[in-house]
Amino acid sequence: MTAGENPLRAELMRRFRTVETRVVIPGGHVDLLHPADPESLIDEADFDRDERLPYWADVWPSAVVLARHLAVLGDPARTMLELGCGAGLVATVAAMAGFDVTVSDYYADAMQFTRANVLQHAAVDPPALLLDWRALPDALARYDVVVASDVLYERPYGELVAEAIARTLADGGCAYLTDPGRVGVAAFLAAAAGCGLHVRTLDRIPYDAGGAARQTIDLYEVRWQ
Repeated sequence: MTAGENPLRAELMRRFRTVETRVVIPGGHVDLLHPADPESLIDEADFDRDERLPYWADVWPSAVVLARHLAVLGDPARTMLELGCGAGLVATVAAMAGFDVTVSDYYADAMQFTRANVLQHAAVDPPALLLDWRALPDALARYDVVVASDVLYERPYGELVAEAIARTLADGGCAYLTDPGRVGVAAFLAAAAGCGLHVRTLDRIPYDAGGAARQTIDLYEVRWQ
């Protein structure tokens, strides 16, 4: 898709210093557009208000693992919500695999990058929701699949993510969450059980990013009890 066909992508490349990171997935690859220097996006006012940092701008190993998992699960009949879409790797691969994707994040710029990347690779412009997990709106749709990657990096997020999944997962639906062992995992597991959700570990995936320190990414499946 050319810049003329994807004006949002062209706009983001004018507003930000960007880079493309190639991520290999089953059956192909994604060239993900995202900011080249996430630290330059730190806003002191945002941090003073709620300790907000632009983690969304990086390509995290947990997102790569989740994207590769979803790449082989696509189903055009299934709706999917991503909690914390970041720059859009997971949503892009899910849309390529056939999911009817809705994206959400706390950062408006994150959703712009996600929309541009999904449009570039899957030729669809996904609906986007600006969500604060601490103040979820009363009216939220429910989805066949809910996904999130590396969102438990603060202890309070465990309860918030469990509640967000419980508020958005359809009856009979399934959520997938990937995590490299963050501090909020225990709180998430406890809160999920309190919400009537059952969590099981589907896999533990060693991840080596080009010679960088190896991580083990846990892939969780979440269903209603």
